Amino acid sequence: MAKVKICGVTDPEDARYAAAVGAWAVGVNLWPGSKRFVSVERARDIAMALAGAAPLVGVFVDADRAAIERAVGAVPLDMIQLHGDETPDDCVGWAVPVIKAVRLRDRAAWDEAGTFATSFILIDAYVDGEAGGTGRRVETSRIGPGLRDRLILAGGLDADNVVEAIRAVGPFAVDVASGVESAPGRKDREKMKRFIDNALTA
Repeated sequence: MAKVKICGVTDPEDARYAAAVGAWAVGVNLWPGSKRFVSVERARDIAMALAGAAPLVGVFVDADRAAIERAVGAVPLDMIQLHGDETPDDCVGWAVPVIKAVRLRDRAAWDEAGTFATSFILIDAYVDGEAGGTGRRVETSRIGPGLRDRLILAGGLDADNVVEAIRAVGPFAVDVASGVESAPGRKDREKMKRFIDNALTA
C-alpha cells in the first residue's frame, strides 16, 4: 500500500473528488511551461474546494524564492514541490514541507537524491528537455536502497501498473498526472478512483 498524490489538477471539483476518494495530496502546477499550468487565482479556488481535506502542493520549476513564498501565502499551499535544477541549499529554509523532484537519468541521480534534506523525494523519469509530466516510466533498476520512508514514485503510472510499481519499489507514496487524465489537465474521475483504489490495496 502507498499513499496517492494526484498532480496537475486544474479544476476545483476534481480536487475535491480526489480527496473524497482517498488521495493523500493534490498538486497544482504553478510553472507557466506546464501543460497543466494554473494561475495563483485558480490555485486558490482549488485550495478553497479542498478545504483542508488533503494537503495542496504547489509545483515550481527553478522559480525565484520570493515568488514561491508569495504563492505559498496567497493560495495558500501546504507543501511545495521543486521540480527543476534546485540545489540542496535551495530546498531548505521554507515555511512549509518540501518535495524535491529528481529526474532519474542514471544511478548517480539516485545518489544525488539522498543529498536533499527535504520532507520527500519524488523520483520521476528522465526525458531530455522536459521538466516532468511526460508519462514516461521510471527505470526502477536505477533506484537504490534507502529513502523509502520519504520516497514518492512518479513517471508513467496508471491504474493498471501502479500495484506492480508499488510492490517493486515500496515507496511512501505514488504520484500520477497523465495516467488519470482524458487530456492534459483534464482529470478522468473513474481513472482517479481506480488508481487510488489499486494503490491503497497494493
